[in-house]
Amino acid sequence: MNPAVAFTLILLSLMIGSGVVSASWGFTLGRQALTGVRQPETRPSSGSPVAREPGSASHGDITLVNEAEILQQVKARTSGGGQ
Repeated sequence: MNPAVAFTLILLSLMIGSGVVSASWGFTLGRQALTGVRQPETRPSSGSPVAREPGSASHGDITLVNEAEILQQVKARTSGGGQ
């Protein structure tokens, strides 16, 4: 067997092996990182928060705020006005 072919096959097998090890390690790290993470429970039949009145409380402690009020506050803060 030609030494160049043997060297090429050795390098190829090392590259494939390192790819498999890297993929399995990445999968394990990703799986550990996502333990305990779940998709939030949503109930489409309960109505969307957008359909309610602006400023009224929706799910839990989330409240909807008027967009015009937010823009006024941002303009006041960026123009150097009071906080």
